[in-house]
Amino acid sequence: MAPFGHVLTAMITPFDESGAVDHERAWSLARYLVDNGSDGLVVTGTTGESPTLSGDEKVALFRTVVDAIGSRAKVVAGTGTYNTAESVELTKRAADAGAHAVLAVTPYYNKPEQAGLIAHFEAMADASPLPVMLYNIPGRTGRRIEIDTLVHLSEHPGILAVKDAVMDIDFTSETVRRAPDLAVYSGQDSNTWPMIAVGAVGVVSVISHLAGNQVKAMVVAGLAGEMDKAAHIHRSLLPLCWACFLETNPAPIKAAMSEFWEPVGKPRLPLVAPKESTLAAIRNAMAGLAG
Repeated sequence: MAPFGHVLTAMITPFDESGAVDHERAWSLARYLVDNGSDGLVVTGTTGESPTLSGDEKVALFRTVVDAIGSRAKVVAGTGTYNTAESVELTKRAADAGAHAVLAVTPYYNKPEQAGLIAHFEAMADASPLPVMLYNIPGRTGRRIEIDTLVHLSEHPGILAVKDAVMDIDFTSETVRRAPDLAVYSGQDSNTWPMIAVGAVGVVSVISHLAGNQVKAMVVAGLAGEMDKAAHIHRSLLPLCWACFLETNPAPIKAAMSEFWEPVGKPRLPLVAPKESTLAAIRNAMAGLAG
């Protein structure tokens, strides 16, 4: 029921001082994340700054991460854009690069109707043998994949999961009820435990960069029915969840990783480095976890 594992990290894209992709650091980061709780990595998703990466940069990153972790974890390549033809081509290239699956975000900005979403996602799923995880995030895209649409798409043999960042527990519950063959992953760290309680199978996490083992312990406990343990870890992680999203992701998590792990560079414009107050909130949350 969890085709890509239970904890996937939405991996940041490290940049060097010139702003170019730092493949050496990306290789090391991929291994670090898998060593610390991640069953899979989403590469060039929102957290990986996909809107400011070229197609060639994305494919090169897919190859780097596949080389870094091999068969130890799943590599889910972010290939969705608001252009169906571009998304299809990138999906084919992800397969050639050795990725294990693709993440297909709702087409953003042009706001297609539900029939257009179905045609778009099915075109991506038909483009290669890689299984597809849909990405439902209306707060960024301006369009929600409705439940009827999810039910229809779940009938496609290549569409196996959805990353649910709708921020509505009733919507998640109804998705699980009506599309039982579609594995639901939390797309919002602060909602992971409540979503598991209504049938989600795991999370595509941002805070797992900093607290991967704690996120993994919470998910495992929740799936095992250890409610008190999962709820306790959930509450302990909430300050970090909130702090990492005080400003637009991934600016806070990149700055935090440069402080708590290794330098990963600043985000590309139009994103900018976070305020000092945001970093102070992350430091306080990390201190609370350590305590």
